[in-house]
Amino acid sequence: MTDSVTNLDAIRRRIAAAEAQAGRPAGAVTLVAVSKTFDADAIRPVIGAGQRVFGENRVQEARAKWPGLKADWPDIELHLIGPLQSNKAMEAVALFDVIETVDREKIAGAIAAEMRAQGRKPKLYVQVNTGLEEQKAGIDPREAVAFVERCRSVHGLAVEGLMAIPPADENPGPHFALLEKLARQAGLEKLSMGMSGDFETAVAFGATSVRVGSAIFGGR
Repeated sequence: MTDSVTNLDAIRRRIAAAEAQAGRPAGAVTLVAVSKTFDADAIRPVIGAGQRVFGENRVQEARAKWPGLKADWPDIELHLIGPLQSNKAMEAVALFDVIETVDREKIAGAIAAEMRAQGRKPKLYVQVNTGLEEQKAGIDPREAVAFVERCRSVHGLAVEGLMAIPPADENPGPHFALLEKLARQAGLEKLSMGMSGDFETAVAFGATSVRVGSAIFGGR
């Protein structure tokens, strides 16, 4: 087995243990394998080991490798987990099955227009900037619930959940707790939170999906 397949198995076992420790049902948490910067040859062994949900940060990079992989494995679910520019909305709607980074009015409008034009309906998450970091994408948590409602009422978007990336130098627990609270207030069931260094904490706080890259594929 390749290192990535060995790592994948270890991460699956850790997720299962975290689910059990949190008193959650087995399989409650979906693993999103973050394959950004890795080429198709590096990804194929992980697909071969049964992984079907992947995350990419950039539309252009994903376009270069995923159409071919999805042709070979049609049941793959591809998530956009990086910031989306409105001029990339057409490609994003065409390529991704889940867009996790809806974070402002312009993006919501562009995605809605492309969904109507293409007849595609990727699942949508609103990204929340729980740490109010200037350099990071995401809507202000104080505006998140109202923004979700505008996505629904103004743009006709069926938002499925919330996503967040806590500040790297802070305890992630309070950020995960805040995201869970906002999701409840907005009537959302899905929480995309937790990465290689903190996914077990995220599971304890109710994550329904965790985004793990380096712990599977290695350093970039």
